[in-house]
Amino acid sequence: MKTRALKHFRDKLARGESVHGLWVTLESATVTEMAVALGLDWVVIDAEHGHLDWRDINEHVRAGLRSDTVVLVRLAERSTSLTKRALDIGADGVVIPWVETVEQLEEAIRDCRYLPEGRRGIGGERATAWEQCLSEHTAEANEHVLVVPLIESVAAIPNVPAMCQVDGVDVFFFGPADFSSTAGFRGQWEGPGVAEQILELKDAITAAGKHCGLLATSVEDLQRRRDQGFRMPGLGSDTGLLLRSLHEALKAAGCDRMPAASLDPNDGRAV
Repeated sequence: MKTRALKHFRDKLARGESVHGLWVTLESATVTEMAVALGLDWVVIDAEHGHLDWRDINEHVRAGLRSDTVVLVRLAERSTSLTKRALDIGADGVVIPWVETVEQLEEAIRDCRYLPEGRRGIGGERATAWEQCLSEHTAEANEHVLVVPLIESVAAIPNVPAMCQVDGVDVFFFGPADFSSTAGFRGQWEGPGVAEQILELKDAITAAGKHCGLLATSVEDLQRRRDQGFRMPGLGSDTGLLLRSLHEALKAAGCDRMPAASLDPNDGRAV
């Protein structure tokens, strides 16, 4: 855990500034190393979707060590054991998917805190400098760990105001695609009415003194989200940013195209 990076992250939010970051899905730790070199405020290593294993996650965390970039791990699910493992290898916090109730949020926070406030066990890994800084780390970890709930279901809507009153949460992150699916618009980033619902929730969260984040889908969307008051905007995912750049180059070359949806090479759409 990098307490200086976490303090810098929270200080920027307290001043009304935005904290910009990157969603990491590729296994190469060079992606996180680039984010650190460019001075991004945060990265989220996605361990819910895709193919990253714990060796990959560990390398990404290692690439963010001794920097001012906050490194978070998006867990596959709310889990005491997964949380413990992510924090033990040095993550600065976790992103919890599908948080819909106060009780789920409180459970996630307990997972992140050492006894007696929580239920996190003490491990002899990187977080404690392999037990060389056991007392120092355990004394400060509960106060500094960053817990970011993902709001990605319409079932969370009536519970968001109460979630904002839970101690230990600074930022709520939105997942528009899954939110749209739960609203009946599967496959859409923001289905009919979903954009308005997310903005209403954002207003309620910021009115409670908390902050909101989501991933931008373009440079124009990034500016729009900042103007709307999202203080933790993601520039995009590593794959998304790469694809945007590739499409721009292909358009300039006059040979841009969309990939086939099917993975079958004989479906008639792949060229």
